[in-house]
Amino acid sequence: MKEEILTHLNDPGQLEKMYRTNKVPFKREFSTLYPELKGNILADFWHERLAYENDEINWGTNRELLFVIIASVLAGSIAKLPSFLSINVDFFYPRNIGFIIFPVLSAYFAWKNKLSIGKNIFISGAILVGLIFINSLPDVKQSDTLILSCVHLILFLWSILGFAFVGEKGNNEEKRLNYLKYNGDLVVMTTLILIAGGIMTGVTINLFDLIGLKIEKFYSQNIIVFGLPAAPIIGTYLTQTNPHLVGKVSPVIAKIFSPLVLVMLVIYLVAIVYSGKDPYNDREFLLLFNGLLIGVMAIIFFSIAETAKATKSQAEIWVLFLLSVVTVVVNGIALSAILFRISEWGITPNRTAVLGSNALILINLLLVTVQLFGVLSRKANLTKVRKVIASYLPIYCLWALIVTFLFPLLFGFK
Repeated sequence: MKEEILTHLNDPGQLEKMYRTNKVPFKREFSTLYPELKGNILADFWHERLAYENDEINWGTNRELLFVIIASVLAGSIAKLPSFLSINVDFFYPRNIGFIIFPVLSAYFAWKNKLSIGKNIFISGAILVGLIFINSLPDVKQSDTLILSCVHLILFLWSILGFAFVGEKGNNEEKRLNYLKYNGDLVVMTTLILIAGGIMTGVTINLFDLIGLKIEKFYSQNIIVFGLPAAPIIGTYLTQTNPHLVGKVSPVIAKIFSPLVLVMLVIYLVAIVYSGKDPYNDREFLLLFNGLLIGVMAIIFFSIAETAKATKSQAEIWVLFLLSVVTVVVNGIALSAILFRISEWGITPNRTAVLGSNALILINLLLVTVQLFGVLSRKANLTKVRKVIASYLPIYCLWALIVTFLFPLLFGFK
């Protein structure tokens, strides 16, 4: 859309048509371009028009509302399948929890972006293949490859959702970064919805309790089971129709938490030395260490992706650079611990999966760190950092595919 805006910059009629056809993407892409267009009378007009704050909530069209309602009911019905069909919950939920949310969200964006028939078939086919595969794996009580496949299947479904989100421009780096920003906004919005839902649940149960009616079991089995999957669906709908709702909250959260996480991480690394904890021989500690690594990496990437501006303050860049350096150190420790465990006790599915994940993350972090250093030394700009993050996302998708579909076969379902 950027190219179209630039092409028709002096054509008010065409710009208006583009805006009315797809308001949210138009506003997002125009905001990205505006720093370069400042001074152009028509561009200044559009900037003021799009920047105008409207306190009213946009509830979208009736078709959109109907879609959200149907999607929420469908997601809740999928979550209730064990009750409807007497399926073992221990079998159903670990394998299928991702199918409660991701397919309906993928359908939403496929519909909103008016994807071609071919891409719709690809999305549907990929989800169906994942569904059949994961439910065809042997039902054994202890299987590392089954657990790995279930976990990475969620990442695979997340990648399919991203494919639907970027629309027809799959190679558009800005769209990929907007997908990361959408995920951050969705976390904020869904958390707010869940907090509000939790308050309502407490009030409702206690009100009925006052008149002698115990509704806890009924409420959890019939209201909460539909409400939980509905939260991210409604959150997605609100973030897309009202980007201003969390558009200013998410950047603030990123700015606050980035330096705090940096301080915490440095203190944590020092504390590890004094505590005597050993990631080389303590498996549980190593797992928590890797969880910390992934969380910090997500904060770094979101902090870079959260803004459409190509520049940040020097202080912010320094925080992100130092956070990246410290995270590389954490990754290096985790990677060496995994290699040590493999050399001592051999290759297992878990060790192989963690080794591959850490190696990919380390490469990505190093690339980001180098680009951030280039920004600090004024040899590069933030656009290159964003480009590195965006171009690397498909590699994570490929790794998720390998672990989900090949690991069970390669390791004999162990």
